[in-house]
Order: sequence, then C-alpha cells, then structure tokens
Amino acid sequence: MKKILCFGDSNTFGFNPLNGSRYKRNERWSGILKENLKDKYFVIEQGCNNRTAVCDNISIETTGYRAINEHLKNDLDIVILQLGINDMQFLYNIELNKFREKFLDFICNIKSKTNAKIILLCPNIIDSCILKSNFSLMFNQSSIEKSKKLPDVYLSIKNEFDCELMDLNLIASVSKIDGLHYDIENHSKIAKKIFEYLN
Repeated sequence: MKKILCFGDSNTFGFNPLNGSRYKRNERWSGILKENLKDKYFVIEQGCNNRTAVCDNISIETTGYRAINEHLKNDLDIVILQLGINDMQFLYNIELNKFREKFLDFICNIKSKTNAKIILLCPNIIDSCILKSNFSLMFNQSSIEKSKKLPDVYLSIKNEFDCELMDLNLIASVSKIDGLHYDIENHSKIAKKIFEYLN
C-alpha cells in the first residue's frame, strides 16, 4: 500500500481556533484523507502545534527541517507539506529571501532521502483579526505583510523543484476568530481538493 506523509503545523494537527482543542480525525484535513483513502493509501498524520519549517524552534519536534528526518525513514510515495506560517512570527524576524533559501535546502534534504512526490501547501495569508487575538503575542503587522508574499515564494520554489503546489488561499479561508486556523468546513475543503488530486 502506498504511503502518504502529511507533515505540518497546527493546521495539519487540527487546532480548533474556538477553544484550542484538537479536531477529531473526521474533522481535520489529514484525518479526513486518512479515512477516505484507507483502501489505497496509508496516511501518516504528523502535524504539530507551532511547528516551523526552517526557523529553529524550542525543540526538534517543533522545528520542521529537523523533525521530518525521522519520518523520511519510511518508504514514502507522497509527502504533503503544510508549513511556513509559523516562520513568520516576529520572534524569528526572518527575511523572505532567507526563508526561501532555507526552504529550498529543506526540500533538497527530502529529495535526497526519498523519491516521494512532494506536494506543497502554501499557507493562507494571515487575517488582520489575529492582532486582536492571543496570537498577537507571536504575530504582528509585519507577519501579516510577509504572509501576503508567501504565494510568490512558494511558486518560485515549485518552479525550481519537481513538486506540486496547492495555494490554500484559493481553496480555504482562515477563521475570523484568530486569523490563523481553519474551521471544520475549511478543513473539509482542503481535504476534498487533495483527495481530487490524488484520484
């Protein structure tokens, strides 16, 4: 059976912006895929709250480029990456050209360890309502402005490598509760789009 690794941050984990709980398997996009593809694919859910792509976080598990190595030991056919928005936190103060450079290294590392097809999920632009939420302790206006440029960054990465790209801005919308996470309806939209691609 083919294997899919869904590797990402809190939106892969299934963070509920309403109360901070985790959505059930049939409510989060990676879990929906796991249920709906179980006859064709073995889906590995590896979402982690506050996981970055390339910025060094507080642990290996929350630092994407480090944490993924353990999972690349599996015989993978597809790697779906939903990462990058946490790197826009003002704490890291990373310039977009540096983010792109490090993300290219991240993709190179994956390609050196597996022949799996890579599907990049470009994060949604952060909604300005985040500035009135608890996440204002992590994201500011600069974070929002950087997030607006991520679609172009991800497109350039896609063009440089043989990988697929889905711009989540064209598929789903973030919650007006925190401007960062998805409600159940939008998790369903993401799962549907990926399911259609895989079938």
